[in-house]
Amino acid sequence: MNRFLLKIDGMDCAEEIAILRRALSPYIDNDEQLGFDLLNGKLTVETDNSGLDENTLIRAITETGMHATSWQAYTAKGNEPTSFWSKNNRQIMTTLSAVFLALGYLTHAIQHGFMNALFSDETAGYSFPTISIALYSLAIIIGGWHIFPKAWYALRHFRPDMNLLMSIAVIGAATIGQWSEAATVTFLFSLALLLESWSIGRARQAIRALLALTPNTARVISLIDGTIEEKPMEEIKINDTLTVRPGEKIPLDGILTKGITHINQAPITGESMPIPKEADDEVFAGTINCEGAIEIKVTKLSQDTTLAHITKRIEEAQAHRAPSEQWVDKFARIYTPLMLVLAILVVLIPPLLFDQSWSRWFYEGLVILVIACPCALVISTPVSIVAGLSSAARAGVLIKGGAYLELPARIKAIALDKTGTLTQGKPEVEHIIPLNQHTQENLLQIAASLESYSEHPIAHAICKRAKLDNITTIPVEHYQAIKGRGGEGRVDGKLYWIGSHRLLHEKVSESIAKDAHAHAQSLEESSQTVIILGQDDHVCGLIGVADTIREEAKAALLSLKEAGVSTIMLTGDNEGTAKYIAKKVGINEFHSQLLPEDKIKHVRLLADKFKVVAMIGDGVNDAPAMASASLGIAMGAIGSDATIETADISLMTDDLKRIPWLIEHSRRTIKIIKENIIFSISIKAVFIVLALLGVATLWMAIAADMGASLVVIFNGLRLLRSRPETF
Repeated sequence: MNRFLLKIDGMDCAEEIAILRRALSPYIDNDEQLGFDLLNGKLTVETDNSGLDENTLIRAITETGMHATSWQAYTAKGNEPTSFWSKNNRQIMTTLSAVFLALGYLTHAIQHGFMNALFSDETAGYSFPTISIALYSLAIIIGGWHIFPKAWYALRHFRPDMNLLMSIAVIGAATIGQWSEAATVTFLFSLALLLESWSIGRARQAIRALLALTPNTARVISLIDGTIEEKPMEEIKINDTLTVRPGEKIPLDGILTKGITHINQAPITGESMPIPKEADDEVFAGTINCEGAIEIKVTKLSQDTTLAHITKRIEEAQAHRAPSEQWVDKFARIYTPLMLVLAILVVLIPPLLFDQSWSRWFYEGLVILVIACPCALVISTPVSIVAGLSSAARAGVLIKGGAYLELPARIKAIALDKTGTLTQGKPEVEHIIPLNQHTQENLLQIAASLESYSEHPIAHAICKRAKLDNITTIPVEHYQAIKGRGGEGRVDGKLYWIGSHRLLHEKVSESIAKDAHAHAQSLEESSQTVIILGQDDHVCGLIGVADTIREEAKAALLSLKEAGVSTIMLTGDNEGTAKYIAKKVGINEFHSQLLPEDKIKHVRLLADKFKVVAMIGDGVNDAPAMASASLGIAMGAIGSDATIETADISLMTDDLKRIPWLIEHSRRTIKIIKENIIFSISIKAVFIVLALLGVATLWMAIAADMGASLVVIFNGLRLLRSRPETF
């Protein structure tokens, strides 16, 4: 598989992406081999074509009127254009076009008066001074600098697009002597493209504000003499110790080894309040140390940090195109040729069939070409999608792509895991009940030894309690997990099993289990999760563990109910605990004692009933069920690279209130997209009718097209407001 990365100058909207898809289609097998990063102007090509090279791709792209360079060469320059012209050529060309247009008006006004110059018409007897024609021509050439090459490419390949429509209109207007209108149309279209590029730039800046969070250097403490040396990021190694002063950004992910502070994680998670941190707590690159000098031990290099994974996910997000984007692209492919045919018919039919004026209807045909330009329609969706993704990322909600931004709006039901989702996921040991001559200390020691091999939150709670009681764990031999139920292994040469109430009945007979079963039921009725330790011939004892319900859970689930979304709890915990939690948070339907495969089954049943179902879990343990749902949402993804990479949507914090916000944000995005599409099409329909009635002018058409573009751009950019006050 060959992989090429290219920087594309001038790739600012979906129309240009469509042009690139067509230009590169001879070199690839399908569109999935092309990845477009609109925010960074990056193109990724992955193909099995062994004969393809980078220069061939660059030549094909250059033919479209866009410019391509190697991504490696681009990044070597620091990711920024190196010259003033490279940075500002669109603004310069549009400004020069405006200047020459204004000079053309001025020279024409000197001869014919201001109003006649502004609305001059060759058929009315007004003529343009030669100098005015020259100035208007310069305005056309300069304003169309980025338009005409793309139009020529579209014409050569018989694939009409908005650049071709506009170019024909401009050339046609100049042909019939409408120089001022031809120059004005060119300038305003160039201005519309500049605004389109600016709108993408606004969203790009919003993302860059998130991504440019880490400093370029960090202060490393020498392990030999304790001296501090400032080093570039690329020179810092894992296990290096860094010092971070108050108010500074944390350079890399790590473990706090010295100091107590509060960390502002808002740039990544959207949390409004700083989080307290002390020794052994995780800290993340890009977050801000609020108070006190601290020392951290580096656990990840710059390319592997949580922030780096977020960056990668945002860059890849545009590959997952939203249904509305796909619809607009398909519509534009049909719409543009139809409008070209309609313009030709408008030019031909009235003069041929009704003996009308050729010049008049040629002019109206040009009006239709201008108003038919799908610029506003084409930009209506991607600007909204990019703004919506940017806004969500700033609010600590990482969305895989446009397709997953629209999906929450259609959710009818949400399945929620209990531990770590509805509860804090940090259970604590409440009761220790030794049986059959075992002591409390002995029971906890063996249980902690076995559970030290598990990543489950309950296992961590047991190990934490043993540590607090100063109980030392014993090495375990031949440990083996029992999927969904517990584990077993040899401690001091004896085989022990540990796990759920269900495992008790699998491991021993009913007569042996009788006493333990009674204790388990009692603990479960008080909403505790029961962990039972035993051997083949007896039960050693029980440990009751309780988790704390999240403070925001009840309010979040009430908001979901008000939004018309059903909620269902799926848990591997016992029925008593599940019933207690469900009642506390306001869930009517729950299913308990579920194995991972049982959760998958229930999610599929919910999908059959509700069609669009989301599954919310706290990470890898719930991944199979999340994959079975229409939408997988992971809680508390900060620090979890696997979750960020695999989940459709990752909540960087454990705040359930972000779920109703996400649904509202998705619905708002779709609403704005629909508003933009309807507005764009309606404006065009009105002016096409006016053109057919012979009423519309080129001035009116370009003003309407320009106005429509501005309206959809600013309407879409409203989504950049993340409204964090709702969290």
